Formats: sequence, C-alpha cells, structure tokens
Amino acid sequence: MKRIKVAIVEDDRDFRDLLQVGMKNDAGIHVIATFSSGDRFLEGLADLDADVVVMDINMPGTSGIGCVALAKPRKPAMQFLMSTVFENPAYIFQALCAGATGYIVKSAPAKDLIAAVYEIHAGGSPMSPAIARAVVASFQGATSQPIQEEQLTAKEREVVDALASGLMYKEIADKLGVNISTVRTHVRSIYDKLQVHSRAAAVKRVYPGR
Repeated sequence: MKRIKVAIVEDDRDFRDLLQVGMKNDAGIHVIATFSSGDRFLEGLADLDADVVVMDINMPGTSGIGCVALAKPRKPAMQFLMSTVFENPAYIFQALCAGATGYIVKSAPAKDLIAAVYEIHAGGSPMSPAIARAVVASFQGATSQPIQEEQLTAKEREVVDALASGLMYKEIADKLGVNISTVRTHVRSIYDKLQVHSRAAAVKRVYPGR
C-alpha cells in the first residue's frame, strides 16, 4: 500500500512533536517534513512532495490561511487539513475559501486526526464535530462573523487568540516575538475596535460560542 505523505506546519514545538508521534506509527502514513512556521513552509514548498499538509492557523508571520492561499495555486493536488484551538466560523470560512479541504480542532484524539488524513486523501472533507456544528449554526443564522473582527489586523487576531488561550501579556510577547508594550498597544487597539473593556468581553466578541 502506498503511504500517504504528510507534512506538519505548527509553531508550537511540543504539539508539533505530538502530531508527528501520533502519526508515525500508522502504517499508511509517512510524515515527510515538519515546519515551525508558515514562512518556513512557504520557503520549502517548491521541493515539498506532500499529499496532505496539517496546517496550524494561528502562527507568527504568515498565518495558516495565508499559507494555503499562496500554496494551493502552486500545488493544486496538495490537500490542507487546518488545525486550530478554536471553532471560529470566520476562520473556518476563510480557510475553506483559501483552498483548505478539512478542518480539525487540536483537542481531537490522535485517532481522529489519522482518520481525517485518510478521509481528506480519499477525497473527503473531514471536520471535527464541533467544527461541523459551527458551520451548520452559521448557515442557520445562529452565529455569524462579527463585523468588528474584520477590522482586526492579522497580528491583533493572534493576540486575541493568545488572550483566549489564557496567556499573560509576557507569555504573549514571548510567543509573538515582541515586547510587552507592543502587546499592550495591540490589546488597546483590539478593545477599541471591538468596543469592549476586558479580555473576557473581547474573546466573547470574537468567539461568540465560548
């Protein structure tokens, strides 16, 4: 049986290693490359012969959605399985419009990730149950992308995601490679654009289901 060639793009080293370990023992999957950022992925794209790419969405530099938008025209046969912490309908649709074929939450068990790789390679469009519910709810009009979120820059969205993860300002600064004052500036801008005054309110505005 020809093994499915998989590449992993994930900025969190521990989670990247976890993904690799979770797939390496499957006889039908071969992890051929890992990348610590979207920019490194794009740098190696020309020589990458992967069938499926497990792509993190929120990364410093080029986001996962940006990577897919740039890579899909160059590698149309390559399938992208988006991996994220949050079930934000706005991100789902942005990823699908960019060319992604599947979408799975990072909390999914390894067996679900493996099943998703097989499904996407076979022509399916796998989604975690939580993601599928978000899509259905969006179509039903129960949830929609907040207008204010469209005003956020890519960096501000990264900060919101970090806030939602419970990270403190120092941790966010370390993750994004900036200083604390820059994080505070981003937070003030986020609060102003979303018309909120707290971390919890900002997270709820961007992720209404949380």
